Amino acid sequence: MRAIWKGAVSFGLVSIAVKLYSATEEKDIRFHQVHRADGGRIRYKRTCQVCGEEVSYDDIAKGYDIGGGEMVILTDDDFADLPLSTSHAIDVLEFVPAEQVDPILYNKAYFLEPEGAATKPYLLLRDALTDSERVAIVKVALRQREQLATLRVREGVLLLNTMLWPDEIRKPDFGFLDEDLKIRPPELAMATSLIDSMAGDFHPDEFTDDYRAALQEVIDAKVEGREVVQPEEVEEAPAAAVDLMAALKASVERARAARGEAPAGGGAEPTPISSARSAQKKAAEKKAAKAPAKKAPAKKTAEKKATTKKATPAKKTTEKKATKKATPRKSA
Repeated sequence: MRAIWKGAVSFGLVSIAVKLYSATEEKDIRFHQVHRADGGRIRYKRTCQVCGEEVSYDDIAKGYDIGGGEMVILTDDDFADLPLSTSHAIDVLEFVPAEQVDPILYNKAYFLEPEGAATKPYLLLRDALTDSERVAIVKVALRQREQLATLRVREGVLLLNTMLWPDEIRKPDFGFLDEDLKIRPPELAMATSLIDSMAGDFHPDEFTDDYRAALQEVIDAKVEGREVVQPEEVEEAPAAAVDLMAALKASVERARAARGEAPAGGGAEPTPISSARSAQKKAAEKKAAKAPAKKAPAKKTAEKKATTKKATPAKKTTEKKATKKATPRKSA
C-alpha cells in the first residue's frame, strides 16, 4: 500500500506521527469509452463555451454559479485565506461510546501506521481505546477539506473513519409516514417468526459479487477467443396476489426448509409462543427417548413386586377355602 497522507494524531500533550492509507478499494470492473469501429480511445477536450478554445489545466479556475447567468470565480489565493486547520494534524476532540455514532455518518475508512519513534504512543492509544470501549471523535483536513472523523481499533490497527456532517444527512420525507396504518399483532408475530427463522451470524466472506464474477468470465473468454455460454436462469412465475399473513407464513416455511427444519405441523400459524412450546416439546421428547434405557431395571422390579402382591391374596383365599371344607368332616 502507498501512503496518501502524513501527519500526527494529537490528544492532550501527546503527538503520534502517522501515515494514512486507504483501507478500502473498489473492485468494480472499469471500462474505457472506445470507437466501436476501430477500438480507438475516446478523448474529451476541455473547451471554453465562450471563445471555443481548448483550455489547459493551468488556466482553469473554480466558479460558483449564483444564478441568472452570473458566476463568481475563485482562485487559489481565495482558498488559501480560508480558516482551514493544518492539513497534517488529526485533533482528538473527545472520546465517546461507539454505539452513539450512527453508521449513516460514516464515509471513508483509512488505516493509520505509526511513523518513526511513534510506535509506543500509537500502541498506548490503541490499547486505551480498546479497554475503554470508546472511539475518538477527531477533526482532520484531507484534500483541502476539514472533515469530522472517528478513530477506532480494527485488527490491531487504528482506523480513521471520515464522517459526513449532520447537515449532510437528508431527512426522510415520505407520505406513508403520515398515514394511519395499523399493524395487527398476528402479523407482527409472524414477521418476528420469519426473522427468527432467518437469524444467523454475519460472515462477510460468505457473500460474493456474482455480477462482477460473471462479467470477468465474459472478459476472460473474449481474451481467450472462446465462446461464452451462460447458464439459463429459471425464472419463477410471478405469484398470485396473496394477503400479508399468507405471504409471511409461506416465507417462514421456506426459510425453515432451507435450514433443513421440519415445517410447522397442523397448519397452525407459527408465533414466538408456539415456537417456544415446540422447542420445549422437542427437548422433552429427546429427554424421554434417552430415559427408558436407564430405567429398565426399575421397571422389571416394579413388575416383579406387582406379581408378588397379586399372588399373595390368591394363596390366602385357597387356604381359607380348604379350612372351610375340613370343618364339616370333624363334626361328623
